[in-house]
Amino acid sequence: MSHDSGGDSAAGPVTAATDRIISTAATLDDAGLTAASLCPGWTRAHVLTHVARNADALTNLLTWARTGRETPMYPSAEARAADIEAGAGRQVDEIVADLRDSADRFVRAVMEMPDDGWERQVRRGPAGTGDPLPGRRVLWLRLRELEVHHVDLDAGYSPADWPDAFVRRALDETVRTFTRRDDVPPMTLEVDGVGTEHIGAEAPLTVTGAPAAVLAWLSGRSPGAGLRVEPAGGLPSLPAWL
Repeated sequence: MSHDSGGDSAAGPVTAATDRIISTAATLDDAGLTAASLCPGWTRAHVLTHVARNADALTNLLTWARTGRETPMYPSAEARAADIEAGAGRQVDEIVADLRDSADRFVRAVMEMPDDGWERQVRRGPAGTGDPLPGRRVLWLRLRELEVHHVDLDAGYSPADWPDAFVRRALDETVRTFTRRDDVPPMTLEVDGVGTEHIGAEAPLTVTGAPAAVLAWLSGRSPGAGLRVEPAGGLPSLPAWL
């Protein structure tokens, strides 16, 4: 197996996060599977099917990085939506098997990656129309997908269960991204044990809380439970996370 440092550091967390979401999925019965998730319009079955198809889509990007031949995540946004809808009607055992099999394909693609593949540029999105990124970043995209959508299942796994290393990286990435957007309200974030982050120039208020609670709010996975606002009042309204 050959990895650069980016591959080594992320493969273990991806495997652990995969095991966790599969364990949660395996506890669901048919009624639990068809219950609403935190993703508007999606049941838990939709979320789990999306997680499996995302593994295959990101495996495509790893194939692209390994071979240099353009291999998009999926042919179109319509095809992506159709695959999720088609898979959401399955029973629990089929969905769990799909999660395992797609995860195994992803791991095999990681194992087959040569050192130079981690730096080769690929493009996200339907038909490869998205922004370019190096192959090593695919591992992070997969980890983020697993951790966030595990919470979206609304089946016992919450932002408080996110590993600290994931929270640190996702929070740093989110703040950097938000500072470059003009649809995010200005604010100061006081993150317990991490420090102060400024979004926007003239921040009229300060939001304080634990790292996971701040990330959950910024990513739209929490209404802001456990956060404090100064001056006293409601939290600002946030745009879509990604």
